Amino acid sequence: MKKIFIMALAVVALASCDKFGKNTADETLRQRDSLMQVINQKDEELNEIMDCVNEVQDGFRRINEAEGRVTVADGNPESASSRTIIQENMQYIQQAMEQNRDLIAQLQQRLKTTTFNAKALERTIQNLQDQLEAQNQRIQELEASLAEKDILIAEQGEQIDNLSENVNNLTQENRQKSEELKAQDKDLHTAWFVFGTKAELKEQKILKDGDVLKTGDFNRDYFTQIDTRVVKEIKLYSKSATMLTTHPKGTYTLEKDQKGEYVLHINDAAKFWSVSKYLVIRVK
Repeated sequence: MKKIFIMALAVVALASCDKFGKNTADETLRQRDSLMQVINQKDEELNEIMDCVNEVQDGFRRINEAEGRVTVADGNPESASSRTIIQENMQYIQQAMEQNRDLIAQLQQRLKTTTFNAKALERTIQNLQDQLEAQNQRIQELEASLAEKDILIAEQGEQIDNLSENVNNLTQENRQKSEELKAQDKDLHTAWFVFGTKAELKEQKILKDGDVLKTGDFNRDYFTQIDTRVVKEIKLYSKSATMLTTHPKGTYTLEKDQKGEYVLHINDAAKFWSVSKYLVIRVK
């Protein structure tokens, strides 16, 4: 059933993307394929996301149909019934676009907490935003055409302009939050280490009166910055090594290599760096 659902979703996506050109359709299909790769691991979460994406694509379809009704009615602008059809469908289009904007915002919120391929979801969201902006451009062109015939009221035009501004603000806000999250993630997993002789550590004010890092005037440039998710092993190139900073027992081991020189192995990075993001080791 999931595969049938995904295939149906792909058909809906293709139908919607015809209006944006073959490149957009191909991109949407590639994004769906990427999401399908994780379906066996994250069924419930993926189904929720797919439902939301499907609603957005269905919204695009309904907006396209409403545009068609407006175009047909525009062929007889003097008719009172045509004016009513145009106004009702333009109002429907605005509501549908507002709903799509809210659904895309929900997907962006999901992006912050998703446990599967976040990059694939981010590409999908960007593609939906591009479609919404392209659709909004067509609505603006349609509005201009109708305004020349004095069919649309000024309030409707203002609502569409506001929607366009909201979409642009939403895109900018999403990019800003994405950069902030990347910076926070980098800071969270950054640590510093140094190893040296007693004399060297004293010279850099790292070791002072038998205490380590007790004052803030030590030479920070003497430390090596690392990503704690990547660095799990530090070679000390010495046959004598003593940990000077505090790190929980059981989260690391000091073992000698074939040359008899110590190597620090970090077994539990999260706990190892939980007490201090600075590691100081005295060697001889």
